[in-house]
Amino acid sequence: MKVGIIGLGCQGRRLAKAVKEAGDSLIVAAEERENDNSRLFAKTFGCEIVYDWREIIKRDDVEVIIVCTPPNLHREMVISALRAGKHVLCEKPLALNVKEAQEMMDEAKKNDRKLKCGFNLRHHPAIAQAKKWVDEGRIGEILFVRGVYGIGGREGYEKDWRMKKEISGGGQLMDQGVHILDLSHWFLGDFSEVFGSISTNFWEIAPLEDNVFFVLKTKKDQTSFCHVSWTQWKNLFSFEIYGKEGYLAIKGLGGSYDPEKLIFGKRDFKKPFTEEIIDFRGEDKSWLEEWKEFALAIKENRQSLISGSDGLEAVKLAEAVYDSAQKKQTIKLQ
Repeated sequence: MKVGIIGLGCQGRRLAKAVKEAGDSLIVAAEERENDNSRLFAKTFGCEIVYDWREIIKRDDVEVIIVCTPPNLHREMVISALRAGKHVLCEKPLALNVKEAQEMMDEAKKNDRKLKCGFNLRHHPAIAQAKKWVDEGRIGEILFVRGVYGIGGREGYEKDWRMKKEISGGGQLMDQGVHILDLSHWFLGDFSEVFGSISTNFWEIAPLEDNVFFVLKTKKDQTSFCHVSWTQWKNLFSFEIYGKEGYLAIKGLGGSYDPEKLIFGKRDFKKPFTEEIIDFRGEDKSWLEEWKEFALAIKENRQSLISGSDGLEAVKLAEAVYDSAQKKQTIKLQ
């Protein structure tokens, strides 16, 4: 599988490493200009560098495009790649808004190409195992999920490109929040009601938000209650799934988020309380698993685990959270 990658920042390097480890061919990458970063990238991954992303899309020897640019560039790049007959893995959020995300989905369908949104958290081992156990019925029907995802930023964080709405599409909700929205939808399915509260408590980034609380409810009254934050001074990830027969709790993602673990407990009113804990050690392989799953979906001509429609759904939910926060009322979804 021959791959072209657009955007050579942190995320671009992560996915280039994944492609290389998987044994696929990263043959060409795009950067705005020649600099130390692009030269190092070419040397590290053994690929050619071009300085116009359109040149990658035109090449007949490229089958898949990976887009790792800021979100305001996603629409044009993704649609151009799909029209050129390429499959596309696009980093999250899929688009700045629902309209753009829907255009991408329509283009993928029209050209019969695969479009995957980069929700790599689904490929973390604790999260993937939790979903497997939920599907097997180990905790029974889900009652609610509860999530917290946050970082503390860094000095000068308010000057980052993420703090410009025209580039990012929003604040922390569009940054880490879309991951939690996606996981909530993955475990609980479609939502019928959304309530959100946003605030800017510390970083001088208004009207963008540094904290978001939201509640999502299904028609069966299953609830997702979550908080995402840019004022979580020690990085934190926690996602809990409570069912009628027990619970699963994912704590940490490795690295600065503390070791990744999955906790399993059963409801039993008569026996002593016990938990089963699985610790997942080693480096973060989620981007490698993300790429391998997408490459296999292409080869087998099937839907990827995370499709463009999942990216679209997360953006829809994010817009509903923003709408709710602005109107200070619950938003009913179709």
